[in-house]
Amino acid sequence: MIQIEIDNGSGFCFGVTTAIKKAEEELSASNESTKSTHTLYCLGDIVHNGMEVERLHAQGLITINHEDLAKLHHVKVLLRAHGEPPETYELATRNHIEIIDATCPVVLQLQRRIKKQFDSNPQAQIVIFGKNGHAEVLGLVGQTQSHAIVVESLEDVKKLDFNRDIYLYSQTTKSLDEFHRIIEYIQEHISNSATFRSFDTICRQVANRMPNISNFAAKHDLILFVSGRKSSNGKVLFNECKSVNPNSYQIESAHEIDMDWIKGVETIGICGATSTPKWLMEECRDYIMAQVG
Repeated sequence: MIQIEIDNGSGFCFGVTTAIKKAEEELSASNESTKSTHTLYCLGDIVHNGMEVERLHAQGLITINHEDLAKLHHVKVLLRAHGEPPETYELATRNHIEIIDATCPVVLQLQRRIKKQFDSNPQAQIVIFGKNGHAEVLGLVGQTQSHAIVVESLEDVKKLDFNRDIYLYSQTTKSLDEFHRIIEYIQEHISNSATFRSFDTICRQVANRMPNISNFAAKHDLILFVSGRKSSNGKVLFNECKSVNPNSYQIESAHEIDMDWIKGVETIGICGATSTPKWLMEECRDYIMAQVG
């Protein structure tokens, strides 16, 4: 008999859970008062998971982009956990848009720290270790009037001016090991006349998932990693699973499971990203159990 275990440490992080709860509460309150489906707008996918986005869409949540936002007036818009730059709030005020702010407290604190640092020393290089174009990173760069430098890898770090002050921060969901490698490189190359300070701003709830998911992947014959392919955190965690257990597959839903993977397997581990709902992992487990009888 095949044994299937769902990783208890996988699933929504605190920030995503809060954002979804706020959306559900708002939609529920609106539906009760109007006795009909009410529209709540969300700036960007509330979570990088297509199935969860569809579930909330059925309740009245509509995903919009920044161009759509500029055309809206007198509506309610939810800001997801990733956070937004100051311009978004300014536009909302001009267009009389009510903001339901679900920015993760960890991200919000990071935004404030970066803004304070920039305001106190605008000539210094504010460097953010993160993914260019990622929603959270755009919100962070926005705190510096777009002066912050985003580095995605050690190669990018080599292009910094080591004769000028450097203040290094990180996107909350990045790898702790990579961040430390970047710190070491800058420490080795920074000029004696320049100041270098690094601030570990990686969310521990996310960072701790790396060793946990590594241990989980090692315990099973087969790993099914359930995650939206747009999820930045999902890519990092899946790569960790794959490095520990080569018999790991990333899927977005139960329909992507190939039953040939199951042949000769005794134990299956199902895990996911911070953007993966528990119900989706359970659906994958139930799908396999129904197939194997």
